[in-house]
Amino acid sequence: MTRCAQPGCTGTIEDGYCDLCGNAAAAPSPAPASVPQQGSGPASGPLSGPVNTQPVSRSLSSPVSGSGRSRAGVLGGIADLPSVPYRDPATAVMADPQVPEEKRFCANPACGEPVGRSRQGRPGLTEGFCPHCRTSYSFTPKLAKDDLVAGQYRVLGCLAHGGLGWIYLAADENLDGRWVVLKGLLNTNDAEALAAAEAERKFLTTVDHPNIVKIFNFQRSAGLGYIVMEYVGGQSLHELRRQGPLPLREALVYGREILHAFGYLHENGLVYCDLKPANVIRVGRRLKLIDLGAVQPAGSPPGTSWATVGYHAPELDTRPSSVASDLYTVARTLAVLTIPSWSPAKGGVANPLPQDCGHESFARLLRRATAPNPADRFESAWEMEEQLVGVLREISAAEDGVPFPAPSTLFGPERSAVGTALSQARHEVFEPLDPARVAVELPVPHVDPLDPAAGALAGLLGFDGKELFDRLSAMPPTPETRLMRARLLAEVAAAETPAALSELDRQLPGDWRITWYRGVLALAARQVDTAVSMFDACVSALPGEPAPKLALAFALECAGRQATHWYNAVWRTDHSYVSAAFGLARTGRMGVLDEVPPTSSYRVAAQVALAASVFRRTDLSTVGAGDLVAAAGRLANLVDLDPRRRDRLTAELLRCALDWLENNPAPPGTKLAEADFTESGLRRRLESIFRKLAVAAGSRQERHALIDEANAVRPRTWL
Repeated sequence: MTRCAQPGCTGTIEDGYCDLCGNAAAAPSPAPASVPQQGSGPASGPLSGPVNTQPVSRSLSSPVSGSGRSRAGVLGGIADLPSVPYRDPATAVMADPQVPEEKRFCANPACGEPVGRSRQGRPGLTEGFCPHCRTSYSFTPKLAKDDLVAGQYRVLGCLAHGGLGWIYLAADENLDGRWVVLKGLLNTNDAEALAAAEAERKFLTTVDHPNIVKIFNFQRSAGLGYIVMEYVGGQSLHELRRQGPLPLREALVYGREILHAFGYLHENGLVYCDLKPANVIRVGRRLKLIDLGAVQPAGSPPGTSWATVGYHAPELDTRPSSVASDLYTVARTLAVLTIPSWSPAKGGVANPLPQDCGHESFARLLRRATAPNPADRFESAWEMEEQLVGVLREISAAEDGVPFPAPSTLFGPERSAVGTALSQARHEVFEPLDPARVAVELPVPHVDPLDPAAGALAGLLGFDGKELFDRLSAMPPTPETRLMRARLLAEVAAAETPAALSELDRQLPGDWRITWYRGVLALAARQVDTAVSMFDACVSALPGEPAPKLALAFALECAGRQATHWYNAVWRTDHSYVSAAFGLARTGRMGVLDEVPPTSSYRVAAQVALAASVFRRTDLSTVGAGDLVAAAGRLANLVDLDPRRRDRLTAELLRCALDWLENNPAPPGTKLAEADFTESGLRRRLESIFRKLAVAAGSRQERHALIDEANAVRPRTWL
């Protein structure tokens, strides 16, 4: 047993690939010399002219370069799926294999008219000549039960028909009857389909990925060619969807496996082109892509991609195929699987995504992947997978009620928790957020490790402020040094920041960090509505990242708008973002502060705030004696709380208890902060606290003030 070499993965290598993360045991093989060259639509032709293998455009991308491998990490159970029962191949054979009449069209590219249709009550012919151009057609299977192909494959019958051919089930008599699938041609007179099948055969024999169907052989029988591939005994996503919309969590796991397969193809300079639910089979706990007849080199000429209306990217009619156009089909497939009562096409025209796609982060993932401008989509399958997994973590946390944290590859951690300070006002728990303070506490985007200055910048982590700015000024300019300089300028709202960001926008078009720093600048300048707009755009660009959601929540709160949804999304998913818990507390959900981990340096602040939320209420009719006793217990149990601060907070609690006693009877036998819960008992304890504080006062003025307070609260006596 061989362990996976990917960082953080605990999987093992099976057949050259990890059974958990799907990554190869070794570097991927070079791109095959011969790849399919597929036509467009029902009437398609082979490619012609030079092939451009370079990306057609730069998408809004992650600043952190990678090796092309998944950076989403191990999912720790959230990606587990129940195994699909193995389908007996014999039960999948069609009893009466026919091509439905509505799927019969002339093979002549210049014609493409319907053929073999019913007329005057008589069923359409499955073989004949096109009435429009006289091209012959045939839609009948060419293999029957018990036929023997190449002296090796015994046919059991037809399984299905696809865009390019009949699919037969057979037994390999040379390998103890192993089930295999033979793929022939749907219309044997279609020269273009013949050429496409030949190209597919040459390429598919080189493909080796656990999420892509395996090709064993290619044989001919009676002058016809057949691809021999593994039998995948599961259900297609199309079949699963026919039973109703799939749970979003399940569909995202499927999407991740699809993206693993796409990442493999893209690394080899290829695009899949024709993803749809019918082309994905779920087998066991894994998915497999089937029907690779549409695979072609990235950058193939416009109009040469095999496309399905409602799934393919709209620019393919006028622009070369690309990674961006491939990822478009992934998003459309996920939408079909999960959104109730939505069809990807109507009347032969693609339907736009509905306004309500269900989950907010999922909707933003779909909209970025299907952006009208390919440059605004994800740059790679790995980048889309990383955001998809972030959305999956968020959804899983909501469903299971437990967080699913993961280190971000794009952002550093919180520099410090925001909004933890208690208010100076007696009846307020927290100080209002200061936008300028928020700006300098936001997580910082990571440096691209491939930048020439990455190593030098890593050595500056201990510096801040003017010293860091001076050191940056002495370094040669690179994209990362310019971005770091822009961040420092933005955090102090320097006058030259807008010009610096505009220049960066010209140098690094589409880089989301420029939008992020515009949001930082807006907060620092207290232009909170602009900050909301900038961080909202960052959430759309990075829908699986918690940091942009947290920044958007801060900006919304500073603007006096509802921020609970975003604070909740962040905190529920990852408890390392303690600022989100305090944000929820400021919206009235104080109880969430009990979830701040005991190991957090902000645990004390959280417990103090919970105690203060009891004795700082303006309406004491909502406070019970038990609430006051519990608040006193919180303060007493905080061993890391500064003693003088504990005494001041306890004094504040005792004052509140005195006010409470004015309208409520003293609870008999109850102690509060080591005092009898009576007026005289509380006054004596208050007096002792003030005199204790006075002894250690930092100035004469403070000492006199505390002694005056002690005298004012001591119990009245006749002596």
